[in-house]
Amino acid sequence: MRNIQPEELDELVEKGTSYKIIDVREDEEVEHGMIPGAIHIPMQQVPEKLAELPTEDTYVLVCRGGHRSMNTALFMENQGYDVINMDGGMLEWKGELVFK
Repeated sequence: MRNIQPEELDELVEKGTSYKIIDVREDEEVEHGMIPGAIHIPMQQVPEKLAELPTEDTYVLVCRGGHRSMNTALFMENQGYDVINMDGGMLEWKGELVFK
């Protein structure tokens, strides 16, 4: 599994990345802001949502501290998805936030 630093992802978001960003945090966590362009799929809902996610896309997974997203990335990778985990999670994100 590949990893990306928050600063690297922030640069890609600003330039218009083709990566699909999935925020796997809980509803109350995303109320504090999300990375622009990210979609919210709580970790426990990822297995049932996989059919909606094209396997040809590359996904960057994000959570609060990086552990849930790492576990979800490993799961998705085992299902044939191209995934990247953002190290440090939203605790390390210094970029722009959007609010739901």
